[in-house]
Amino acid sequence: MDGDYPIVATNDGIVIKTEKMEVDKIYHCIHQNKVFLFFKDEQQLLNCYEVEDAETAQAIKSSPDSESIKSILEKAAKKQQEKL
Repeated sequence: MDGDYPIVATNDGIVIKTEKMEVDKIYHCIHQNKVFLFFKDEQQLLNCYEVEDAETAQAIKSSPDSESIKSILEKAAKKQQEKL
């Protein structure tokens, strides 16, 4: 990730530069071997989620761009719906 990426994992935690975030773009971060997703909504509110499903987390690690993450999450949601 380049220096302009707004989410950075450090030894002390995750540093978030919301001023560099685009609205409704999904950003990812791997911290302590966990996958976290962040996005800023239309109201400029920051949303953060931890991906607990191991298969989904691995897919995001393999293809971490915003559009791929959206597709991965849609597939995971559809899979969950099928289980219900």
